[in-house]
Amino acid sequence: MKKQIVHTIKKLSIVALAITISSCNNAKSNQQKETFKLQYDEPAEKWTEALPVGNGSLGAMIYGGVSQEHIQFNEETLWRGQPHDYSHEGAGEYLGEIRTLLATGKQLEAQRLAQEHFMSDPIKQIHYQPFGDIYFDFKNHENYKNYKRELNLNNAVSSVSYTVEDVAYKREVLSSFPDQIIAINVSASKEKALNFDLWLDAIHEDKSVVTSNNTQTLVVKVKDGVLWGVSTLKIKTDGTVTTTDGKLQITDASNATVYLSAATNYVDFNDVTGTPEKIVPETLVNVQDQSFEFVKERHISDYQSLYNRFQISFGDNGKSKNPTDKRIADFSKTPNDPQLVALYVEYARYLTIASSRPGTKPATLQGIWNDKLTPPWFSSYTTNINLEMNYWPVEMYNLSECHEPLFDLIEDLSITGSKVAKTHYNADGWIVHHNVDIWRGAAPVNASHHGIWLGGAAWLSSHIWEHYLFTQDKEFLKKRYPLLRNAALFYSQFLHEDPNTGYLISSPSNSPEIGGLVAGPTMDHQLIRALFKTTIEASKILDQDAEFTSTLKPMINKIAPNQIGKHGQLQEWMEDKDNPENHHRHVSHLWAVHPGNEINFDETPDLMQAAKQSLEYRGDNGTGWSLAWKINFWSRFKDGDHAYKLLHKLLSPAERPNGKVGGGSYPNLFDAHPPFQIDGNFGGASGILEMLLQSQLKYIELLPALPSTLPEGHVSGILARGGFELAFSWEAGTLKNVSVLSKSGMPCVLKYGDKSIEFETEAGKTYNFDGLLNKKS
Repeated sequence: MKKQIVHTIKKLSIVALAITISSCNNAKSNQQKETFKLQYDEPAEKWTEALPVGNGSLGAMIYGGVSQEHIQFNEETLWRGQPHDYSHEGAGEYLGEIRTLLATGKQLEAQRLAQEHFMSDPIKQIHYQPFGDIYFDFKNHENYKNYKRELNLNNAVSSVSYTVEDVAYKREVLSSFPDQIIAINVSASKEKALNFDLWLDAIHEDKSVVTSNNTQTLVVKVKDGVLWGVSTLKIKTDGTVTTTDGKLQITDASNATVYLSAATNYVDFNDVTGTPEKIVPETLVNVQDQSFEFVKERHISDYQSLYNRFQISFGDNGKSKNPTDKRIADFSKTPNDPQLVALYVEYARYLTIASSRPGTKPATLQGIWNDKLTPPWFSSYTTNINLEMNYWPVEMYNLSECHEPLFDLIEDLSITGSKVAKTHYNADGWIVHHNVDIWRGAAPVNASHHGIWLGGAAWLSSHIWEHYLFTQDKEFLKKRYPLLRNAALFYSQFLHEDPNTGYLISSPSNSPEIGGLVAGPTMDHQLIRALFKTTIEASKILDQDAEFTSTLKPMINKIAPNQIGKHGQLQEWMEDKDNPENHHRHVSHLWAVHPGNEINFDETPDLMQAAKQSLEYRGDNGTGWSLAWKINFWSRFKDGDHAYKLLHKLLSPAERPNGKVGGGSYPNLFDAHPPFQIDGNFGGASGILEMLLQSQLKYIELLPALPSTLPEGHVSGILARGGFELAFSWEAGTLKNVSVLSKSGMPCVLKYGDKSIEFETEAGKTYNFDGLLNKKS
């Protein structure tokens, strides 16, 4: 059965302020969309220098070599393993004993008992796999000049160009969502000047290649699993195609187009009866008579329907034509390239579109790009921050439908997680722990001191609520409400009374990667309170399920509260035992600051100050994603200069002069954990947007954390909760104009500095404010 890809390009109150209302259907400015490119003056030598393309399911990394081009590609469903239930039968019999050991201070005993009887079966999850490699060998191209390699974010096409003698050569690569192929076009400016060999290969042990006429087919089978895949390339050229030594040899050509399709036998986490041997040729038949230009135009039209919704600029100052790797190196010395910051946001949007489209799987720790049989952290889904971080900016930078793969994953986890809830916790509803693979394992994995983390279902469910807040889509909320409800149902049965304090607490659990197995980590309680509140609110909006949600209301105030400790910090645990010298990359107990909103300056200023103290103790260093989260924190603390200081670190070269690799950015702007993790790209973009707009409370605040290093700029197509799309600009650090499109007709409150305006709206109308709130007093 062919994998289905769903193609969805799915009374006024003012004081001395002038408002213009129009019936425009968007809030964008008239400014032309700027062209953003990653560009280089030499080929990539490393994978983290290669340039990514993707359509949600097919991804490729392009090295841009001259004598030999290497394109490494992935298909999102090629993983090790097989359909499997990871729950551990009988685990629930030990829950009470583990809790008692923790309550009596016997942490090590609790961890040992949990390791033996409570962890997943098997203890480890499964790896995402690379698929294959495309190679081109070009004849007599050793002596070249005028080399240029780039990735154009405006059309999602990667290109390489250079000159050999008097002939100009060019290659273009794209991954098309409409046609579900990777397309490569090679051209020469002179007739019959293009001569090259072309072939497929893979690093899998179990592989075969068959060549026939103008096609070549690669079949791979993963090690330690049941999945296998087929990829076929077909070449069209005005030259001659022959077969030599298992390679396609193209001679006397001026143009050649290669179409590649790939698929596996994966259907879903319980079904591996797919037929890639049928899917691949059917896909290629649909494009075999189409020119590259036709395929390219279809690709660009589809891509730009998403990409062109949003634009961002930080002024003319700092626009650079230097190679991107040099810009990163220069930025680390002096941050005088504000357009690199804009490029970073647009690149994150590009990566979202390339790795998470409706009907595909959500982005893993590495999106859809992986070149290793044993990738870092299995290139899976880590739910104690990393998976969620991948989707932090998706609503805000106007790619709402790219959120859908995450909701589909949550649906899957509600099935596997219900078995884990019953088997491990004797509870109804569903739960997921800190790591998930394509088989949707929801049980605790790896080791008890960090694998038994109970926040996954609550944190993932928050994305359902966030999507509703941004879109005001009640049909969506109705469809996904059971996920919220059943996650809340689990926690309502899992929480138990702490014998030492009388509070309802989460036990056993942990504060991710710090402190081992404990009772009552602060993060869990923040997540559960947020879930209960949003489930109650969703129930009211939908006018259903009041009997169940009425049982949640009295529990909220009984859950252990946030507490301020002896160092003035927000406590990470029930006990006041935080170590101010602990500079760990996780700062999980600040979840209620970001991405949550329970702790804020308006309602809980003391807790906000305590959270800030905790962050100061943690320090400004960190891996890539950790730096990204801290940028979001400092933006919520409304300290734009501190947030920018960390952005400066995030945009510094990951590869240091001493040969070591640290948190920062690789030459292709991939985030370095290290090694590469895509969450830092998305989290960093989120932090930049949080500098410019925040809407987590009951109003939209403009420029809440604008750094002094970004004194001018504009943004349009940025979304706010409540169903609003905004465009605004600023000069000399001062807001100049604002345009607000109301998509749902909700009341709107705008805030800038200590001024605010509240007004009613009509759906589909744009409200333009000239000179509104144009200076701080």
